[in-house]
Amino acid sequence: MRTESDFLGSVTLPDDCLYGINTARAVSNFDISGKTVHKELIYELIMLKRSAAVANRDAGLLDSNVAQYIVSACDKLSSDIDMSLFPTEVLQGGAGTSINMNVNEVVCNTALLTAGRKCGDYDFIDPLDHVNLSQSTNDVFPTAVRIASIKLIRRLSDACAQLQTALQEKEQEFAGIHKIGRTELMNATEITLGEQFGSYAQCIARDRWRIYKAEERLRFVNIGGAAVGKAANNKYVFRMTELIRKESSIGLARAEYPMDITQNCDVFVEVSGLLKSLAVNLIKIASDLRLMNAEFLGEIKLSPMQKGSTAMPGKVNPVIPEAVIQAAVKAISDDAAVTYASSMGNFELNAFMPLIADSLIDSLKILTGAVLTFTEKCVKILTVDKNACGYHLENSRAYAMKYVSLIGYEAVEKLLAECENDRERFTALAEGYLQAQSGKGE
Repeated sequence: MRTESDFLGSVTLPDDCLYGINTARAVSNFDISGKTVHKELIYELIMLKRSAAVANRDAGLLDSNVAQYIVSACDKLSSDIDMSLFPTEVLQGGAGTSINMNVNEVVCNTALLTAGRKCGDYDFIDPLDHVNLSQSTNDVFPTAVRIASIKLIRRLSDACAQLQTALQEKEQEFAGIHKIGRTELMNATEITLGEQFGSYAQCIARDRWRIYKAEERLRFVNIGGAAVGKAANNKYVFRMTELIRKESSIGLARAEYPMDITQNCDVFVEVSGLLKSLAVNLIKIASDLRLMNAEFLGEIKLSPMQKGSTAMPGKVNPVIPEAVIQAAVKAISDDAAVTYASSMGNFELNAFMPLIADSLIDSLKILTGAVLTFTEKCVKILTVDKNACGYHLENSRAYAMKYVSLIGYEAVEKLLAECENDRERFTALAEGYLQAQSGKGE
C-alpha cells in the first residue's frame, strides 16, 4: 500500500492504483447517481493532456523526457480506455475538478510506470506540476466538452441524413396511395401517403441542417485561459491551439475573449435547444406511425419485432416508435437540465459544468441511437395496407370538399347533414344543386 498526502490529510491506496488521492476523495464525496463520466469526455481530456505536454515542452516549460513519458502514457490510455480507472461520479461539485484530477493522476502514474518508476513517485512526474502544467479545469474541461460534442454532433447529423433518405424513399414508394388526411385526430381532406412521408422528411432535413451547423458554435475554445480566462504563456497557448486542432481534426479556434467562454454557457443551451427540436419531431413522427399502425386504422404495418404481451398470445406492439419517443423525451429533459444549469453560473465560472456536459453528451448519444434504430428497424421496413387507406378515405367526407368552391360551404354542410355521410345520395343532391344553379344562371 502507498500513502498520498496533501493539506487536507492522507489517503492510503494500493501500490498499483493508477489514480491518486484526489480521485479517491472524489469517489468518497460523490456517491449520488452511480453514473460515471462519459467515455467520450475522458478520451478528449487525455488528448488535451497529451497536447499540453507537447506544447509545454515546445514553449520551454517542461523537460522533454517528462513530456515524452506523458505523451506515451496518453497514447497507451487512449488506445483502449479502461473506464475502471475513471470512477468519478458524474454529479460532482467543483466545475469538473474531480474528473480533471482523475485524468491527471491516471496519466501521471501511467507515465511513471512507463519511466520505470512506481505509482505515486510524484517527485519525478507530478499530476499537477507536470501533467496539468499551464492548465486549469476551467479551460480544459469545457474544451473537452466542446470537442466531444462536435464529434457526436457529426454522428447525429449523419444519422439524421439516413433517416431523411429513408423517409424520402417511402415518399416515392407511397406516392400513388391515396388516404384521408387528418386534423385534430378527425378526418379532413384527401392526401397521399407519399405526401405524408415527404412532410416527415422535410422536418428531419431541417433538423439535420440545424444540428450540422451547431458545430460552428462550439469551435471556439478557451484553452490556455487558465482559471478565469486570462491567457497563460502565449507560446504555449498558440502551440496548444495548433495541436488540438490537428489531434481532433476539427477547425477549432481560440476565442477572441476567453473569459467569455469560461463564464458563459449559452452556447451549450443553444445546441441543446436544437437537439430538443429534433426530439420534438421524432416524437411527432413516431406517434403518427404508431397510430397509423393501430388496429383501428391499420393504414401502415410496422414490422413485428418481438412478442407484445406475456398474457395475450400473438399480440405485437409498436415497440420501436415507443422506444424512440422515450429517447426523445429523455433528450427534452436533458435540455431542461442544460438550460437550468447554464443559468446558474456566477461571476467568472459556471460550477455546474459537469451536469451540462453529461446532459448534452447524453442527449447526443441517445438521439443518435434513437434515429439509427428508427431508420433501420421501423421506417425502412414498414409497409402499407392499401385497402385500409382506401377504406378510411371512402368512409370519410373528403368527397364533399370539391363541391365547396362550386356550391358554397354552407350548402355542402347542409347536404352532408341531410345525407348522413351517404356518398351516393350526397353526390346526386350536390349535382342537382349545381344544375339548378346553372339553370338560374341561364
